[in-house]
Amino acid sequence: MAQAGSSSSRIIAAGAIGNVLEWYDFAVYGYFASAIGRAFFPSEDPVAQVLAAFGIFAVGFLMRPVGGALIGYIGDRLGRRAALTFSVAAMAIPTFLVGVLPSYHTLGIAAPILLTLLRMIQGLSVGGEYTTSIVFMVEHAKLGGRGLIGAVASCGAVGGILAGSATGAALASVMSEAALESWGWRIPFVLGLVVGLAGFFLRRGIHEQATTAKKVAGSPFVETLRRHRPLLLRLAALSVFNSVGFYLMFVYIVSWLQLADGVQPARALGINAISMAVLLPLMIAIGWLSDRVGRRPVLLAATAFAFVASWPLFWLMHSADDAIVLLGQLGFVLAVGTFIGCQPAIMVETVPAEVRCTAIALGYNVTLGIIGGLSPLVATWLVERTANNYTPAFMIMAAAAVSFLAVLSFKETYRVPLDAQPAATPA
Repeated sequence: MAQAGSSSSRIIAAGAIGNVLEWYDFAVYGYFASAIGRAFFPSEDPVAQVLAAFGIFAVGFLMRPVGGALIGYIGDRLGRRAALTFSVAAMAIPTFLVGVLPSYHTLGIAAPILLTLLRMIQGLSVGGEYTTSIVFMVEHAKLGGRGLIGAVASCGAVGGILAGSATGAALASVMSEAALESWGWRIPFVLGLVVGLAGFFLRRGIHEQATTAKKVAGSPFVETLRRHRPLLLRLAALSVFNSVGFYLMFVYIVSWLQLADGVQPARALGINAISMAVLLPLMIAIGWLSDRVGRRPVLLAATAFAFVASWPLFWLMHSADDAIVLLGQLGFVLAVGTFIGCQPAIMVETVPAEVRCTAIALGYNVTLGIIGGLSPLVATWLVERTANNYTPAFMIMAAAAVSFLAVLSFKETYRVPLDAQPAATPA
């Protein structure tokens, strides 16, 4: 268990900083996708440039399960600190290199190839970073505080998105459009190295004592697939609502507001930014609440509310009044934030320590990488195909139903000590 005071603060910072970096990169890449497309792809077709940039972005999602297996293996065999140190380096270095990579006009076809390789390495990191960090942080939390610490770990992702979006917006406000398109877009990627170095040294400065959990005889990956397949399916099903709800309501929704309601991009982004800012304190409050009333009641309430309220909330968001649109999205903040604030703790508490990093990484990332990554695309296609702007609501309702049933298969764990809780102290 972590020591009190500054030790606990340092462990929290070391665990969360990687999530901040990976989602900072996520937001920055999306914000400057057009400029990246023009820098690394031939200039014949501007639309094709943007599609190519987002196509390479999607490659990172496909690498998530692979990265989860790799970094999960390191975490279960060599320790959580080793896995987290590797993952933050695998994110920070490629992020910096994207910022200094010569353009298509300099390198020709080598430029998009190298960009693809860098995004693949980042995808490996993302696949293991979030899940290993929540394992690390929840394992070092005291009994009665694991929900709160798990929620703090999840907040790193939201904080990173806000930081990336704010960085992009700040640069756009102080630089000319020509300078931003030419070289200014590279600045946020170069700055990512600073965050990465901070994370690397924070994690290197954490001493992890030996765990009492037995080591599996073979590969944790093979052991997970051989002995824990039902658990993997339950983890994957649990993550469906997180995947669909988060990506539709905080990624796709900006496009939906523009297409369905005619909301200007700046207004849509502003509404989304306010909602994400509210998401942070809500998740922390929910983590604290789950330490007092249990994980299952909180998760069941979140998914039940989402199932009942999704259509009415989308109806509110179909308003011409920005305040009512924001009110509708805040309803989804309540549902999704409540679920995400509680999910990390129940996953860590349910999975045996000897395969904890691997099993959570696989169960979570297969769902996030496939269902989460495809949700915005499917929602766009369904709205176009059905001519019904409310079809995303039905997607969220279906996801909520799947995760509601999955929660019923989990035992209540908030008062149960972890079977092996390694200790860590700063250097």
